[in-house]
Amino acid sequence: LYRKDFEPLFLQSTEELYHNEGRHLIQTLEISQYLIHVERRLREEQTRLTNYIDQSTKVQLIHIVENNLITLHIKNILSKGFDILINENRYSSVALIYDLFLRIGQIGINDLREAFGNYIKTYGRALIIDVTKDDKMVDELLEFKEKLDHFLHECFHNNEKFSNILKDSFEHFMNQRVNKPAELIAKAVDARLRSGNKEASEEELEKILDKLLILFRFIHGKDVFEAFYKKDLAKRLLVGKSASVDAEKSMLLKLKQECGNVFTSKLEGMFKDMELSKDIMIAFEQHMHNREVPGNISMFVSVLTMGFWPTYPTVSAILPPELCQLQEIFTKFYLSKHTGRKLQWQYSLDHCLLKGWLKEKTIKEFQVSLYQALVLLLFNQHIDLSYKDIQEQTKIQEAELQRTLQSLACGKIRLLNKKPLSKDINISDRFTLNTSFDHKLIRIKINQVQLKETPEENTSTTERVVQDRHYQIDAAVVRIMKTRKTLGHAQLISEVFAQLKFPISTAIVKTRIESLLEREYMKRSTDNANIYEYVA
Repeated sequence: LYRKDFEPLFLQSTEELYHNEGRHLIQTLEISQYLIHVERRLREEQTRLTNYIDQSTKVQLIHIVENNLITLHIKNILSKGFDILINENRYSSVALIYDLFLRIGQIGINDLREAFGNYIKTYGRALIIDVTKDDKMVDELLEFKEKLDHFLHECFHNNEKFSNILKDSFEHFMNQRVNKPAELIAKAVDARLRSGNKEASEEELEKILDKLLILFRFIHGKDVFEAFYKKDLAKRLLVGKSASVDAEKSMLLKLKQECGNVFTSKLEGMFKDMELSKDIMIAFEQHMHNREVPGNISMFVSVLTMGFWPTYPTVSAILPPELCQLQEIFTKFYLSKHTGRKLQWQYSLDHCLLKGWLKEKTIKEFQVSLYQALVLLLFNQHIDLSYKDIQEQTKIQEAELQRTLQSLACGKIRLLNKKPLSKDINISDRFTLNTSFDHKLIRIKINQVQLKETPEENTSTTERVVQDRHYQIDAAVVRIMKTRKTLGHAQLISEVFAQLKFPISTAIVKTRIESLLEREYMKRSTDNANIYEYVA
């Protein structure tokens, strides 16, 4: 009687009830309320099964509820409110979606996973391409990644497939904007490793560096990161702005473990140069013992291996006679120990400690760049100098001189007075010492202009990376052709892509192939223009 008369009518009535209810409520309820309603209905039916209905009806009854309230409305549930729930950090509601979808098998979970991936790509791309938010991009990416990890752990129970879609989607949007994310991640690492960063303890610093390294893993243009990281590391080492040698070496080890020895070999060379420079200066001090030091100047020289360090433009400047003499003494000393080498002096990252007074009998120490020092020392012999006078007597390049004078006469700490008063430097300006200068500290650090990067410098770094990529593409093509001797166009393109680790387009590879054809490293086959032949 139960199976023949009651069960069919009961299941049919239940089907109609939930079919109509599902269609109505998915349109009228807010999505989290709808999910709670579905969960309640499932509990109610389970209670009926326990108290009133035969257990043989269980599978069919629960399937009717799941099908009419969940399966038929998967698309609506996800399109209507999934993104909103994640935006508003509604962890319990997202966890409920996962648990309910898990009941209906892979169809629901696959759609949920796809929706999760699409959300990451859409939201992440908006973060990446908004140039007005470049200053905050890395911090927002870190927050976004932490939030997604929390959803993965709390809502999706660290499901491996959801973990993979998170990684794939993050990598996808991180590379929607060429080069900039890599540059900004390098800058973020620099900001944390500088001595001025007092936001975190050593343990907290390690944690934030680990998080930045996770972002680094997602970017394809790791050579762009390396270029900016190397440039910033050079400044930290040469200007003494590194917060901790241990933190620097820890970050270097992380990069080495992530990318291998080749990636970090030049960075390790920079640290070796700094350590060797200390030994050289100990030997130089012993050499100068009981000898007269010009101007009683204490000098420390960092001897850098050209291949390890960023390329710096060769700039000229007129140094004080005493410093020139000391420079010559060191050059002779060094070359006597290292025959066959050549020293090329670089002034752009030099820094000095000057002792003196602006206000009578008030002795101060000023931490300045070499260019700032050259300008200030002129006022030992002069009371008043024009812009052209300073330019003529120092030979500092115009752009650098303007930045230097701006830091001395227009910054918060003004060692020079400028006429007329303005925020900009003009060739008609005149300068005098600020004899009313006063400061509570004995040692005063003047804004280090060499630490301020211009957009032109950033562009130049990126252009050097692009040029290096061209060299690597050329080398890869020649290597392949030398091995294969004869190869079709499509196969050559494919093998080049397989060899190179940075993102490139087919158009760029074609351009480099054309360049190699023009330079006669290879030639087109006389029988087929799409076949290339290696020229020995």
